[in-house]
Amino acid sequence: MNPTEAPETEANQAAGGGEAAAPGRAAKTGSHFIGGEWRDPISTDTIEVINSVTEEVMGTVPAGSAEDVDAAVAAARAALPGWKALSVQDRAGFCTLIGHGLQDRAEEIAGLVSQELGTPVTEGMLIQASLPAIDFTSMEFLVEELPWEQTIGNSKVIREPLGVVGAITPWNYPIHQIAAKVAPAITAGCTVVLKPSEMTPLSAYLLMEVIESAGLPAGVVNMVTGTGPVVGEAIASHPGIDMVSFTGSTRAGIRVSELAAASVKPVTVELGGKSANVILDDADFEAAVVNGIQKCFINGGQTCSALTRLLVPREALPAVEAVAAAAVEQTAVGDPTDPTTQIGPMSSAVQRDRVQGYIEKGIAEGAKLVAGGPETPEGLETGFFVKPTVFSEVTREMTIAREEIFGPVLSILPYDSEEEAIEIANDSSYGLAGGVWSSDPERAIGVARQIETGQVEINGAAFNPLAPFGGRKLSGHGRELGPYGIEDFLTLKAIQL
Repeated sequence: MNPTEAPETEANQAAGGGEAAAPGRAAKTGSHFIGGEWRDPISTDTIEVINSVTEEVMGTVPAGSAEDVDAAVAAARAALPGWKALSVQDRAGFCTLIGHGLQDRAEEIAGLVSQELGTPVTEGMLIQASLPAIDFTSMEFLVEELPWEQTIGNSKVIREPLGVVGAITPWNYPIHQIAAKVAPAITAGCTVVLKPSEMTPLSAYLLMEVIESAGLPAGVVNMVTGTGPVVGEAIASHPGIDMVSFTGSTRAGIRVSELAAASVKPVTVELGGKSANVILDDADFEAAVVNGIQKCFINGGQTCSALTRLLVPREALPAVEAVAAAAVEQTAVGDPTDPTTQIGPMSSAVQRDRVQGYIEKGIAEGAKLVAGGPETPEGLETGFFVKPTVFSEVTREMTIAREEIFGPVLSILPYDSEEEAIEIANDSSYGLAGGVWSSDPERAIGVARQIETGQVEINGAAFNPLAPFGGRKLSGHGRELGPYGIEDFLTLKAIQL
């Protein structure tokens, strides 16, 4: 099937409303994708996928089993010799085809994710649809940046694929997070067994359709849907899996690492964050605060690298609060299919309740409520909506300053010196991202060098999908994106001459 000729299906109907789903993806979502085929699951158990706007069931997928994982691993191992024997340029060429297929279906992706997750369609086109395509199409030129073979003294050092990769991905960027693992893994010469999040699995089926249409050899990419405790743990502990790449919560990442350790397989984990955005005393406060709120509220705040702690000079606190309150007042919350909406619903009832619970805790611990609150937004009683919320006069000991909320909640913390600002920024068990604002770029870079995170943006600089992405401390280890993401799926061999 050509990617531009997809039949009307459950998922694309969900993307734009309309009539009941016709055969097509609706039939495929009852299957796993194993060995290039849509295979019936061994178990009849299913998982319901809930529309985040209507709170209605929009589809079901199999609750996979360890036996399904066995079949997927067998298919991946069978495909491995032939796949890694291809040239790296040929492997990257397949990624280009997949990327173009995703570009052709960008509107469908944005529409589907808006229902499955709640991302506003306008934001979805920019992030949920465009980033996965870049993840794949960039492989063709990134492979040229890696020294696949080099001579050091009397040794030839070569880079080889690690083997079969287990990829376990989260719900907040459902296709991008898959693409950020699958694209570099298969380019490196690995084959993949994928478990997408059970909360947003329908978009993963769309990606499998594109992979199938691109003519990728059978078994190179396999997908088993299901829960973390069953399918995720079966992948992490499987003796036929050579490496695990995980993105998700810190708790789950620790569990995956423990299971993988039994067979001493390498693991990369991209976990949570509580990133600080430091506004220095010479910054443009209005621009910094407005941009800071946007960087906190992206994808409804359901972003591990969201800048959720805003650090400002104490004397500037009243002005910052006024700008923040005005910015939140102008933030449109509502139906994610409306192109004017900036924040849609949370991904689930559980996530909505979690976020509202943190807002209540912030109030109880004495933080100053500047905007928002724990109540459901007026007129949005159906759907998993929360009010975008800003707290001020937050201390570093408060729960909302220390724990990842994963919702549109910003904490403003005052500081009295640049040294204290750096100290507060680093006073976290996480180390994923950060930001610095200053009218002096060199001063900003000097502060950025002292922040203990995997990445720092200066004056609101844009995310770079070709730069390394990953964290320190409880935010994980390993790097995705760019040539650095390919390296994680390679191992080194020295041949002495």
